[in-house]
Amino acid sequence: MTTSAPDFCTGIQYFAEKTPGIEQYGQQPAIASGQNSIEPGNANAIFQTLLYADALRYLTLQICASKASGHPGGFASQAEAYAALVMLGHKNIITEVGHHAPGFYSAMFLDKSLEKMGITTVQQLRDRFREKHGLIGHLSGFIPGILAPAGPLGQGQHFAMSAAFLHPGKLFPFTVGDGGLGEPYIMSSMQHFHTAFPKITNFLPVLVWNGYSQEHHSMVSTKTTPEMIQYWQGNGFEEVILVDAKDFDDQNQSGAYVDSTICSLEKRLAFTAAVIEGVDRAAKAALGGKLTVFIIKQLKGAGVHATGSKSHNLYAHHTIDNADIIKGLQNRALHPDAWALVRTNCERAGGGSSSQVAVTESVLPMVDLGTLPLQEFPIGGDPQVATTAMGKLVGYVGQKDPKFLVTNADGNEASGIANINQALKIVHPTTDDLYNQAPNGQVYEPLSEDACAGMAAGLALMGARSLWCSYESFAINGLPIWQTVTQGMAELRRPTPSTITLYTAGALEQGRNGWTHQRPEVEAYFASMMRNGNVFPVFPPDANSIQACYDWALTTQNKGIVITASKSPLPIRTTLAQTKQGLIDGSIELQVIPGQKTVVLAVIGDMTLAPAYAAAAALAEQGIGSKIISVINPRRLYRSTDVAWDTCSEPDDGFLSDAAFQKAFGGDALIGITGGAPAMLEPIMLRSTAPRDTFAWKRGETTATAGELMEFNGITAAKVVDRAKALLG
Repeated sequence: MTTSAPDFCTGIQYFAEKTPGIEQYGQQPAIASGQNSIEPGNANAIFQTLLYADALRYLTLQICASKASGHPGGFASQAEAYAALVMLGHKNIITEVGHHAPGFYSAMFLDKSLEKMGITTVQQLRDRFREKHGLIGHLSGFIPGILAPAGPLGQGQHFAMSAAFLHPGKLFPFTVGDGGLGEPYIMSSMQHFHTAFPKITNFLPVLVWNGYSQEHHSMVSTKTTPEMIQYWQGNGFEEVILVDAKDFDDQNQSGAYVDSTICSLEKRLAFTAAVIEGVDRAAKAALGGKLTVFIIKQLKGAGVHATGSKSHNLYAHHTIDNADIIKGLQNRALHPDAWALVRTNCERAGGGSSSQVAVTESVLPMVDLGTLPLQEFPIGGDPQVATTAMGKLVGYVGQKDPKFLVTNADGNEASGIANINQALKIVHPTTDDLYNQAPNGQVYEPLSEDACAGMAAGLALMGARSLWCSYESFAINGLPIWQTVTQGMAELRRPTPSTITLYTAGALEQGRNGWTHQRPEVEAYFASMMRNGNVFPVFPPDANSIQACYDWALTTQNKGIVITASKSPLPIRTTLAQTKQGLIDGSIELQVIPGQKTVVLAVIGDMTLAPAYAAAAALAEQGIGSKIISVINPRRLYRSTDVAWDTCSEPDDGFLSDAAFQKAFGGDALIGITGGAPAMLEPIMLRSTAPRDTFAWKRGETTATAGELMEFNGITAAKVVDRAKALLG
């Protein structure tokens, strides 16, 4: 054995004087030069996979202890499964467990992926863990080799299924923990996906069943092994492969969940062999057309400083000098030769570092859409349904791009976009022309906004075009993953198509349905996200404008673009050219009536223009001038210093200048009008120096018409006129 450690080991706190078994099983790397995986059953491969698992445990614990912060326990309980996946050549690994981040970072370090960040030694790994511009507390696409962000539970399967949809023949395992399994979305979304795309099975859930969640026993800890197997089988999984550490315990550990790391080397090798064999079977089954899950059952915290929920995260006293940390690190310490062996295998596995071979490390080729068939309706002509006009373009995009998917939970027909279903068909195993459904359709309709948002946002994150359509009133249930992806897109090291949404049937159109269907607070969500730098809510006032908005959105990258429009026939007030300029300037001037004084009516939305026009006419009768401005792209109306645009990987520094803002919104008084949250008007209210006020949504009610609902919320021409006169003094 050598006595000096490789350079990359600089910063390792403890080395072992010897690593038992290495002389017998570690003379040569298990993955030979020119190869990219091990052979299951090979004794050398089994031993070296175990070394890799312990190396992951060691680094995970040490980097967390270096900051007395982070989460080592969950990843530690499945280290053998992760190691087996990598050693078998599978590196497109996703997780829905953000708390597994230090384990994933350790893996990215060992295969040299983090060298792209200038991290070449363990000391640098320690220094940059949980630091700005370093290895953030939860996973992000900013980190080389990491395929998808991970934060809120119940999201990882969306990314894995999106990747599987785009990359046939590649395996996309994703780890899910005890806590995550309690989320309602995971199983239902996989069931719907499998029903819609029965031949796409190359995603592999890896359940880390360790008996504990963040602060207590997990709810699924009460299940027996047969019950857990039955649970997955009952949800449509054809292959359920479970490896239980307790079957290899020779230390008489109590309870259903045991720690394999305290067993004899012989039993540890047997357990690792079973995991490798199980993972290999699972991978082949998933790639071979069977819906498959692999389950590793092992006590949370196996091999680190504590077990159970006590291992979940470190507290302030868990420094590198803490007795429990020292003991955990010393128990997992490896000889320098073992570290060198692990590094070589990790480099060779899968054909190179994750930062080279992961599917998200390169730009996915895209079909050229050509010129969209925009249809310009004449101003003052027959009223048109904006969503229907956009639907025609969506159908064109799908017919040009076979990887394009539209997702919707509540029905496109109800949103005035039946033409999307007619052009692209709802994907369903039952062919039925009456309902526009067919097995090869491109409209994905799970009855879950989470599944809709997850699939659409996941596809965009992975590099493909998509569109999430939703009633504004229901969109709130899908926004957490959409927010995760848009934030992740702001940090990506590569360009990817923006994630685009269409929200229809807003609160004003949902009068008869009552307040249960009136959720305009969704707009406040986006208003707060605008400062993120890459989020653009847009509000086309008519059927011409919405086409220009969608045409623009398709040309953008790494943004979250929200198009909000009505499904009712409404007047045509703009040209295509006006909106194209309005997307740059933030707004369009619709009408000017001269007078001794001028009231500026800044309007967000389409239906809300009706009381604005009526107010302008009433003001004119009293000799008061007015200007109606349709606010299309409010993010452009912020000052550049209000928005974190310069921190985005694909920065957009388009903001209206002070002079242009004054020209557009300057007047003797200003009134902002919206049928949603007043927060969306913030950019205007921040910059205007005129006496000003807002008219906005207050609360829901059951009404017969949109006008009656606006009246209930005080958004009427008469009240606008009264307030304008008061502002003018």
